[in-house]
Amino acid sequence: MGALRDEVVGLTQALIRVDSSNPPGGETAVAELLAGYLRGAGVECELVGPDQRRLNLIARIEGRGGGPSLMLMGHADVVPAPTADWTVPPFEGRLRGRQLVGRGAADMKGELAARAVAMAALARSGERPQGDVVLVAEADEERNTADVGMSWLVRERSDLRCDFALNEGGGLLLELADGRRMVTVSVGEKQVTSLRLRVFGRAGHASVPAGADNPLSHAATAIDRLLGHRPPPTLAPSTARALGVLGAPSGSDDEAVAWAAGQHPALAEVLLLMTRMTVTPTGLETFEPANVIPPFADVICDCRALAGQTASDIRRHVHDALGDEFAYELDLLEPLEGGTESPIDTPLYRLLEEYVADRLPGARLLPLVGAGFTDSHWVRKEQGTVAYGFAPVLFGDAGAYRSAPHGADEAIEVADLLEMAEFHLRVLKAQYAPEPR
Repeated sequence: MGALRDEVVGLTQALIRVDSSNPPGGETAVAELLAGYLRGAGVECELVGPDQRRLNLIARIEGRGGGPSLMLMGHADVVPAPTADWTVPPFEGRLRGRQLVGRGAADMKGELAARAVAMAALARSGERPQGDVVLVAEADEERNTADVGMSWLVRERSDLRCDFALNEGGGLLLELADGRRMVTVSVGEKQVTSLRLRVFGRAGHASVPAGADNPLSHAATAIDRLLGHRPPPTLAPSTARALGVLGAPSGSDDEAVAWAAGQHPALAEVLLLMTRMTVTPTGLETFEPANVIPPFADVICDCRALAGQTASDIRRHVHDALGDEFAYELDLLEPLEGGTESPIDTPLYRLLEEYVADRLPGARLLPLVGAGFTDSHWVRKEQGTVAYGFAPVLFGDAGAYRSAPHGADEAIEVADLLEMAEFHLRVLKAQYAPEPR
């Protein structure tokens, strides 16, 4: 598989070298690069979108009929890469030892390259899948505010609807404390919104701080309490299912979650997020010059809610954390979005199970709900697509890979890039039967 390895590494490097930091995006350059590569393999491609600077790639191999359609998803934008903590230029795509380092290596130009390489390999083979295979390299996933990416595509291009989809969010190999092995698959995600917590005090002159009702003092307290708030766990059906796969002992919810969390550090984090709302302060704003104690301060927060929770649940969470010591107002800056999940009794899920069993005898597939928002939400919600997050990471450290996105020296193991390409080619050639409709 030397040729496939070189191809996926080279394409990943080329994608990383296109700076598609969002903002501002500039994803058209990524779409053009991929279109040139795929057209060279005989794949039909088009670039579409409402903003010529931020176009999406749609590539398609038509099926011969009788099978389900499959969408391969990958966002073309990346988060910015301030160079202060990087030890290599973030957009160079440098090979360092067994790793490829660069912005987007893990999130998610490596996965996007692996999916494109598998599609090109299928096209060159002359084989036709039973159903259509569609690759979408979408814009604006990282911010999801411009309506130029998947939110626009599902509204304007209903012809893109597929029965199944593979996206980011799973595929990590977890070596459990008791010796068993699990490979994660994302079957859903939490809801997301942003909040403004306006904390009130009393305006005054900054030269007389003693005794002042400074709202920044209250804001500091609010930030500390929100970060430390741990409500009791809420076990949704998807969480109970994950605990069952892990073999958690019967008992209270707290005991089951605590046992499972002790099996692997990643599970400790994942289960905390799967069972609780989070409200995370991410910004602090005031609107006065430096010599004025302001009348209020705004704490901007990221909020991730469980499926089914509402704005009332968010307000209750914040009140339970803050109490009544100081006055504040809470506003949702955008509607709750996300919270979609896909069933696991499907042919594609069984194919993932077979892959894990063949590749890692004795290992099991572990269905989880992710804390982060992905574009899988749009195809689930608007098109009824069964979407999973899965790209195998079997060689790199699971913890390091989980922490790589958005961080300095973001990296992926070259062996995992090859594994991803081989896995996706296996999926594209699989002869799985369509779900009855």
